[in-house]
Amino acid sequence: MNTSIAGKTVSFDNRYLHVELTDGRIISTPLSWYAELMGASINDLNNYRFICQGTGIEWEAIDYHLSIESMLLGKSYQEAA
Repeated sequence: MNTSIAGKTVSFDNRYLHVELTDGRIISTPLSWYAELMGASINDLNNYRFICQGTGIEWEAIDYHLSIESMLLGKSYQEAA
């Protein structure tokens, strides 16, 4: 993984997970790819932190981790399994 690709902020709308990268890009993937996130409360969704030098996102309350690289590659959890 290229460690220059790191997250800056995370946001959601009713269909997508959006991650703003430190280089200014914003990537979005369908929330439907992440069953754990779809079932989480707004409070839990907003309670995230970046891990692994910003290359991953952790939602501790729901014990879920997401790689920004997998978002960039356009791979849903189901495709990666």
